[in-house]
This record gives sequence, C-alpha cells and structure tokens, in this order.
Amino acid sequence: MKTLTPIQNFIYRLGGILILLGIILWMPRFYFAPYIYCAGAIAFASMQFLQRYEGRSLVIRRLRKQQLLGAFFFLVTGALLIGSTLHLPYLQHNEWAIGLTIAAIFELYTAFRIPVELKKE
Repeated sequence: MKTLTPIQNFIYRLGGILILLGIILWMPRFYFAPYIYCAGAIAFASMQFLQRYEGRSLVIRRLRKQQLLGAFFFLVTGALLIGSTLHLPYLQHNEWAIGLTIAAIFELYTAFRIPVELKKE
C-alpha cells in the first residue's frame, strides 16, 4: 500500500474525527451537524481515494474495493443527512443511518483484514 504523507495522514484522521463529531452532534439535532459530518466525510474519503495498492494480490484488491465502497457510502450518508435537515419529503425516517451502517461495516472489516493480508504478502 502506498503510504500517505504526514499532511495527508493528518487530514485522514481529522476527517474521521469530524465524521464522529458530526454524528454525535446530530443526535440532539444541531442544525450544523450534517455540515461537519460532510466536511469529515469528504476529507476521509478523499484521502482513501488517494491511497493506492500497487501489488498483485487479488484479495487485497478486493478488500481495497470494499474500502472505497465504504468511503463512498460515507459520502452518500452526508447527502442523506443534509436532505433530512432540509426536510425533503422522501427523507423523513433516518435513512442516513442505513448508509452509515453499511459504511462502518465495510470500513471496519477492511481495517482489520488489509493489514493481515499485507503481512502475508
């Protein structure tokens, strides 16, 4: 895996913190929470998209695609949160939670599996 520079690594970690902060602030329904979440999701996902795998392992390539799919679902969740804030008629029942759950499952699974596969390689 191509490692991130220290600045990119800082942006990556800051994005993760902003995602968590945005969701925590959304629970009491602060109106600015979706925007904090979106800023974090964009930072987090963009750094994941910059990371590359240049090896030949099919397992790591598959895991990497799952990781990028999780990052995409973080971005979709941000759009759903903003839509819920704007009270769009088709977004009234916390649909964002489904996207967040899918993203979290993909990211959590790949966070543990990719390092194991990299050690095997």
